[in-house]
Amino acid sequence: MSAALLVEVHTEELPPKSLKALSESFARELTEGLTRAQLITQDLTERKVFGSPRRLGVLLSPVLERGAPVPFRQRLVPVAVGLDAQGRATAALTKKLATLGISAEVQELARESDGKQEVLVYAGVRPGVTLAQGLQAALDQALAGLPVAKPMSYQLADGVTTVQFVRPAHRLVALHGEQVVPVKALGLDSGRETFGHRFHAAGPIQIGSASSYESQLEKAHVVASFEERRQRIVTAIGAHASTMGAEPLMPTELIDEVTALVEWPVVYESGFEGAFLEVPQECLILTMQQNQKYFALHDVKGKLLNRFLLVSNIQATDPSQIVAGNARVVRARLADARFFYEQDRKHPLDSRVPQLAHVVYHNRLGSQLERIERITAIAVDVARELGADLSHVERAAHLAKADLRTEMVNEFPELQGTMGMHYARHDHESEDVAVAIQEHYRPRFAGDRLPSSTVGVCVALGDKLEALAGLFGIGERPTGDKDPYALRRHALGVLRMLMEAGLPLPLPKVVEAAFEPFGDRFGPEPRKELEQFLYDRLRGLLQERGYSTLEVEAVVSLAPTRIDRVPAMLAAVRAFSQIPEAASLASANKRIGNILKKTSAAASAFDPALLYEPAEKDLWAAFERVAPQAERLLADGDYRGMLHALAPLKEPVDRFFDDVMVMVEEARLRNNRLALLAQLRALMNRIADLSLLAAV
Repeated sequence: MSAALLVEVHTEELPPKSLKALSESFARELTEGLTRAQLITQDLTERKVFGSPRRLGVLLSPVLERGAPVPFRQRLVPVAVGLDAQGRATAALTKKLATLGISAEVQELARESDGKQEVLVYAGVRPGVTLAQGLQAALDQALAGLPVAKPMSYQLADGVTTVQFVRPAHRLVALHGEQVVPVKALGLDSGRETFGHRFHAAGPIQIGSASSYESQLEKAHVVASFEERRQRIVTAIGAHASTMGAEPLMPTELIDEVTALVEWPVVYESGFEGAFLEVPQECLILTMQQNQKYFALHDVKGKLLNRFLLVSNIQATDPSQIVAGNARVVRARLADARFFYEQDRKHPLDSRVPQLAHVVYHNRLGSQLERIERITAIAVDVARELGADLSHVERAAHLAKADLRTEMVNEFPELQGTMGMHYARHDHESEDVAVAIQEHYRPRFAGDRLPSSTVGVCVALGDKLEALAGLFGIGERPTGDKDPYALRRHALGVLRMLMEAGLPLPLPKVVEAAFEPFGDRFGPEPRKELEQFLYDRLRGLLQERGYSTLEVEAVVSLAPTRIDRVPAMLAAVRAFSQIPEAASLASANKRIGNILKKTSAAASAFDPALLYEPAEKDLWAAFERVAPQAERLLADGDYRGMLHALAPLKEPVDRFFDDVMVMVEEARLRNNRLALLAQLRALMNRIADLSLLAAV
């Protein structure tokens, strides 16, 4: 028999920032465990994940009452041990069969060799596991595998047994259809009893069947599904904001956290005094979101309103007290933000820079002030290459970290850079300097915007390159999945700026500029390691953008110095792969490479007068026709045209390998042919190593 299966663990309030991951892990592990036990043998028609502040659960359908029988083979004992001279079972065989719970006659046993002797074997069918057995194993695994950073220890009602779980658990529900499945977990026996909303539902609820679970909880003012509750919140906030002609700010993290805090979401509107809008809106928004979990509102022009929306867990006939209470709480928080802002503006940003000498950046790399001096040197070096305003770049880099010493950033570290921009404007710094202070942290994550100005790009490069050079210099490289200093993110930021901003900066020169402020403190090895690290990150970045591993490797393996040209090179390689001559030329390129690896004679001077065979003369003539055009197209940046210009080489190259013996005994002829092939391969691989495109 198959039916829907419900499993719920009812607990005290679960950590809101972890609830989504906890509920998804619980449902996934239970599903996989039941599938392994063959209690789920077909596609589920229903799979619902439940996660609310006080419960983890899952509904699966259909689930079998017993798993399918499992064929098995069991080796028993050697024939010489199991059978007597008349072929009858010995006491040893009888005992072995009894121990294994197998009832079989001698004639039912097969024989097979283990390489040394014949062994008796029983082939049979083992009954499938019961739902209680399979669910118990799956439940144990699901609970043990929850992503819990630090479990709580608590005693059960017996006052003796100690249990560890993310939060104390009070009920365990396990229903198959209408029947309770007898399992145990966390010191609890399964049943059908759970609880509804803490305030809107009185007493326990007896769940009639797995399928009635959601509707019964809905009547008890609990929306059990995390995703459904989340969607209700998003819809309600959007609808309420629309009636006000406003747009709500709904970051994903805040939506998820609020969803994890309520069982029965109700949206209310509140507000604060307009005078607080004199504080930069980033401060007000962050205060509302982080401290109170409110949803800020802005008008159609993006200006912050002095109204906000809150999601309550209580549906009140008269919500005035809820609205007033939240307004009172947020007023105190905003007053703190305004105080910090006013106090910070009493001191110019520039006056805070010397204080950075007392802020440790890294115990082996000195203070933030020393770091600022290195960032400034790198940024100015980059600015000089790009023709940017040196004085503005130097000023922006000098002030970039000054807001670390402000009260506002001390309270809200997320605002570093942003507050620096506001305070720089207050100090009448140039606008591009102020904006660069905010934008020098970009890109902060995958898909984040790049700095909008050249000044910002220079300072952002200085910031990231200094971190990479310094930390590589002292051996703090990322290992495996560990990257405590976010060096992979810094590397991707550098590559994205070089590539997407079209910066004409050779990568080796950029790396050298990164290490320059450190003087001779580090040897050449960290420079080589950092350069290789950047190329490795480039490979991953390009593959994420849809290029194949072979396409990427063909270009990156040649260590292109101008990262800004790499996308055009890749596009050219992809276009080249489509022409009829591509496969043959790539194979020939690979063959040439294999030949040249085995000899150093390729470095010999080429002499056309030594050409002897008609095929090698034809190849040289074709090379002389193609090379000037290809080089001209390459110089013009027409990479696609350059690779297409190689197409006429296909036939003479094929004929050369058909008719000409390269490794002849005559040294002068051999070396001359090798030198010709070396020139040919060098021309073909000006953009990419075409041999990597050859079929394996």
